[in-house]
Amino acid sequence: MRLAHPAAITPVLCYHRIGGPLELGVTRVGRGPFARQMTALARAGWKTLTLQQFADRRQPGDPALRVPHSALLLTFDDGYASLADQVYPILADLGFTATTFLITDYVGRLNTWDVRYTRQRLPHLGWSAIERWQQRGFWFASHSASHARLTWLADDHAMDELARSRDALVRRLGPGAGRAVAYPFGARDERVERLARAAGYELGFAGVRGDATALNIPRVPVYTWDAGSVPLGLRDDGWGLLGRVVAHLANRCAVGTSVMLNVSGKR
Repeated sequence: MRLAHPAAITPVLCYHRIGGPLELGVTRVGRGPFARQMTALARAGWKTLTLQQFADRRQPGDPALRVPHSALLLTFDDGYASLADQVYPILADLGFTATTFLITDYVGRLNTWDVRYTRQRLPHLGWSAIERWQQRGFWFASHSASHARLTWLADDHAMDELARSRDALVRRLGPGAGRAVAYPFGARDERVERLARAAGYELGFAGVRGDATALNIPRVPVYTWDAGSVPLGLRDDGWGLLGRVVAHLANRCAVGTSVMLNVSGKR
């Protein structure tokens, strides 16, 4: 299975919610398709990297000496509680790991930060579950404090979102949890990168078209229409190109969610 990335760029997959109730949005991926995708990757010889291994792979030198060539970083945004039941056991059985980006103000709470896309509000992972899976080799990092669109915030507010989240993670999970941030909605610019660096982050994960610098690392989102054994964004054919274009457009359309949150007074 060939991925549509140059050999020097480690692909990064981005999922959100797996299984559970249906939603009006596009971020939910069924448990069945997700299990098929992970199983197909494992059978094809792919390995998942820890966040530490991913960071090491970006350092000067021959990355093949440190990790397999057929390696990717598997990430999950938001940190929904269903990950502990629907996702992590599948990955553990395959010998895979993942990095989950947490909205730290909402650990152990319902997703009232978001527009209601489901009939009932969805719970987020609690600290006890996070710590349990961290002990089993899973990694956790920042998705900001409240999932605010950082590019729309004044410097002091954006810095508070970044620093407060990092402080909570380091205090509860140790320094490794404070080295990376996934920007909410993939929204970043040079100012946000500068603030993330000042807050202490070494790595920043953005949208499909990141430039692969340390604080603007691209990811391939996997959305509800990705039901095949290989996510469209990883295919090395025309469907793969189409998948990345559609994923980029879907990510850009998330600006509507930010507008609705602002109108409702949640931002």
